[in-house]
Amino acid sequence: MERQVAVHAPPGYRSPFLDLIEGRESPNAMSRQSDVFYRDAQLTAFVSAARYSDAGGNALVVPNEPFENLYVMPDALLGDLHAFSKRLALAFKAVYGCDGVMVRQHNEPAGSQDVWHDHLHVIPRYKNDGFYATLPQKVWTTPEEREPYARRLRAYFAGTSA
Repeated sequence: MERQVAVHAPPGYRSPFLDLIEGRESPNAMSRQSDVFYRDAQLTAFVSAARYSDAGGNALVVPNEPFENLYVMPDALLGDLHAFSKRLALAFKAVYGCDGVMVRQHNEPAGSQDVWHDHLHVIPRYKNDGFYATLPQKVWTTPEEREPYARRLRAYFAGTSA
């Protein structure tokens, strides 16, 4: 018997990612169009406005359609999302020279989800970066801090060098 999945988005909820996906700036969002480094018919990827360690340049990969979480996302799109996370992990290795990559995804409030639009966190990791030594605190960054990371990733996915 299939269990019903709870909906956590409040009535009338508009994902904060939609303006980025649709190519518009939002005065209320932390992320900017300059953060976007990849967009196709299914997915959009951008440098996150928040970072969780001293290493910057972590990214979010979102489906262009606002599915609340992985429970309700079509399997084919879920496959596209994870296949792109592999491409992005390889980009991080090439562009940032990181030692590893972490991919995280949260579902429901108990799973630490706080945006009701499924997304993957793709985070470059470095030897001895201490990520799990203490619970990483979210640090908000400026568009200027994120720009070099987005520019380098944009060049990578365009097949050019930054």
